[in-house]
Amino acid sequence: MVRVFICGGSGYTGGELLRILLRHPEVVVTGVTSQRSAGKSVSELFPHLHKYANLVYEPLRKEAVLGKADLFFMALPHGESQEAVDYFFQQGKMVIDLSADYRLRDAGMYEHWYKVPHAFQAALKQAVYGLPEIYRNRINKSRLIANPGCYPTGALLGLLPAIKNMSIDLSSLVIDAKSGTSGAGRKADISVAFCEVNEGFKAYAVGTHRHIPEIEQELSLAAGKDVTVNFTPHLLPVDRGILTTTYARLEKKIDAGMVEKIYRDTYKKEPFVRVLAHGLYPNIKNVKGTNYCDIGLKLNERTNTLIVVTAIDNLVKGASGQAVQNMNIMLDVDETLALDTPAVFP
Repeated sequence: MVRVFICGGSGYTGGELLRILLRHPEVVVTGVTSQRSAGKSVSELFPHLHKYANLVYEPLRKEAVLGKADLFFMALPHGESQEAVDYFFQQGKMVIDLSADYRLRDAGMYEHWYKVPHAFQAALKQAVYGLPEIYRNRINKSRLIANPGCYPTGALLGLLPAIKNMSIDLSSLVIDAKSGTSGAGRKADISVAFCEVNEGFKAYAVGTHRHIPEIEQELSLAAGKDVTVNFTPHLLPVDRGILTTTYARLEKKIDAGMVEKIYRDTYKKEPFVRVLAHGLYPNIKNVKGTNYCDIGLKLNERTNTLIVVTAIDNLVKGASGQAVQNMNIMLDVDETLALDTPAVFP
């Protein structure tokens, strides 16, 4: 059995990690940290995780917990993961970081968007961006994975096949995304309180969201040139799920059947990407609680625009599920272990 430890296990992503790992036959959770909830059992914070009644949150003391695990999941806030990730990595442990601290390859870009200097650039250079559909072989050989953000996961899986296989006007890219409120984290914040969100629907961080450089980084690598996007996130009055609609103007005519073939060929071996039949479009309800990304396609021939719609669960494929998928790849076990589950419905 592989011993795993969760640093920052009292938030939504930590709770999802614990839920998913309950079903994993190859690992055992040996510990979990939380500064605010130290001394409490996991089941006190998450009653549905009653099987963890004997697992108690403890403060993060790196030297004290080092020997408790072979692999560390870091579910700490942005900026707080840097030092701990570097410590465990330099001590020879496998590390999967769910924060943004190791996603951006350019330390200057990270400081620009997150307003924090990156003090561990040696580790940063060795981190692998953890989108399995693109970087599976590198993930398998790495000990440090930067788990992607939730918005980038939906946007990239929708756009990358087109960027790589079609003639796209790269200046035309528009990403319109809607997320459930759990994407804001498990914290006291009036902006995501029930009465503020219920029966409402609004855009936020228009043109300034911190996931923009992450999306642009990966699209630029795929295109072989700098790519900028118009990205607008919205807050849905639901618990979880992200619906992303992307628009890309085509520079050359292409048949709708060829578009579908490109996407099906790209993802035919991917266990967690489902390209829907022509005329069908994703619904966040159909991926709730799962690690799936559903993709719907529309070629608007009148405007020669490719419209791609994706749906993921922001806490699973957008965070903890993808982290477990990355762990499975790192451990060289069945990639779907603990993850191949149907949606929670209704």
